[in-house]
Amino acid sequence: MDFSIIQYSKFMTLLDMLLHNLRTLHMSLEDSLKWLGEVMAEIGPSQLQKNEKWNVFDIKQAKAIIDYLKISLFQHYKLYEFLFYSTREEIVIGTEQTIEVVKPSGCLFPNPLEEGISFDIYSTFIEPPATLDTEMKGSDHEQGPEESQPETSTSDTDPLAGFTIEDVKSVLGQVTDDILIGIQNEINEKLQIQEEAFNARIEKLKKA
Repeated sequence: MDFSIIQYSKFMTLLDMLLHNLRTLHMSLEDSLKWLGEVMAEIGPSQLQKNEKWNVFDIKQAKAIIDYLKISLFQHYKLYEFLFYSTREEIVIGTEQTIEVVKPSGCLFPNPLEEGISFDIYSTFIEPPATLDTEMKGSDHEQGPEESQPETSTSDTDPLAGFTIEDVKSVLGQVTDDILIGIQNEINEKLQIQEEAFNARIEKLKKA
């Protein structure tokens, strides 16, 4: 509306007084309308022009102010009343969490992923029984104890008997070095790609 400084001051004072009447004095909608009419009669256009220094708004500006108050404060007056001095209950919001456990194997329920559990639990409770191994063991028992003795003797031999601790450490060190070198090279390549991308962005920002 291209208000002057005095008009802005009067307009903001008018808004503050309307909210004060509502929040502090609990003024009803009818009383607020009457109060606005009395105030606008003082600071708005007057036919008698007795107090010209207080008539800071012309007819167009006064109508625009009343229209603004109509669609903002007076249209939602009940909402402002509820906002300022209506008691509200404190709502405590809670969340209920449900944890679903694995059902027995007889139910139609998918088994958990092998990657999410340890090998001991998987081999003990989830891994299907090895039917071939049990059949071979049963046939071995039927043949007698004489034939099973050489098998037990061969199974007792340690496959790492011919190696020392230093040999095992050296082999493990070579394997880990090979793996770490490959991972380190891959990380360096990714870091180099990211560094080039950041440098390109910085150059674009410098040019901008």
